Amino acid sequence: MQISSQLPELVETSVEMRVRSTDPDYAAEKNFAAQSESAAERDFTVVEDLAAAEDYAIGDPEGLPPMQPDSLMLNLDASLRVHTRAHFFGWTQGLLQSLIRHEVLICALRDSKPLSFRADSFSMKAPEPAIFSELFLRDESVAANLIDAWVRRNFRPMICGTQDGSPIAGSAFARELDRLGATQLFVHGTHDVDGQVTSFFAFACVPGTVGPAHAYLAQLAVPFLHGAWVRSQLNVNARVGNESPKSAVANKVTSREQEILRWIYLGKSNFEIGAILGISPLTVKNHVQKILRKLNVVNRAQAVGKALELRVIAP
Repeated sequence: MQISSQLPELVETSVEMRVRSTDPDYAAEKNFAAQSESAAERDFTVVEDLAAAEDYAIGDPEGLPPMQPDSLMLNLDASLRVHTRAHFFGWTQGLLQSLIRHEVLICALRDSKPLSFRADSFSMKAPEPAIFSELFLRDESVAANLIDAWVRRNFRPMICGTQDGSPIAGSAFARELDRLGATQLFVHGTHDVDGQVTSFFAFACVPGTVGPAHAYLAQLAVPFLHGAWVRSQLNVNARVGNESPKSAVANKVTSREQEILRWIYLGKSNFEIGAILGISPLTVKNHVQKILRKLNVVNRAQAVGKALELRVIAP
């Protein structure tokens, strides 16, 4: 795969690809999961059956669909520019969806105490994304069981369900995923030289969205995901001399635009927002374009992320 020679062109088109990757109708993604699983089937073996869980060994990158090498390089490049929570939200709920389509991403970073984590969750589909990280932390058995299953598989990416036989079966965390319809967890993380988990990432997906080929993608992408999330956790105020992130630009967002941002955050389309607010979809579209310009972002996911960071809207 002649990836390195293509990097300049890929970087130049990264903004365009980020916008296109957030479009659910983007043609190249329509049958992405089916292509991935079919192409990689011969290169992966099931190493252990954990009832509802599936676990695959790492396979051959030649099993990736044609668009994936380009998408992978664009994502790795984009991850290097993540420095805030808003950046992280915009990347994971935008461009990263072209690699691993998910409804919710739960991120956990090890704290100083054993099996103690700080966690956060990101979603454009869930009305209240924070509930997933809260439940992940509240029930210590969720993190412990998932990590134990991952460690027993020699730190390889793992797919598991939410029902009987799953590491999270019967938990409030699993029930919340069931309500969202994201009943398949795709998990991977990083560890130190002593085999202690340093970070852990769980992609909550609709069944059939991820398959064996995604294990290879996760091996490549998760170290960058780890680095990006760690950078986003740094104290921004300490770096910029306690300057408030609430900028003059954010203050220019009107109450109507805040209302539209809130509905975008809840996953509504322009048509749906128009019906709710009693205005035309074209009027909504014009408001969205103004929001993008005021917040200096290029797509809806980035707009929501920045609005949350600047407290233009509340989570």
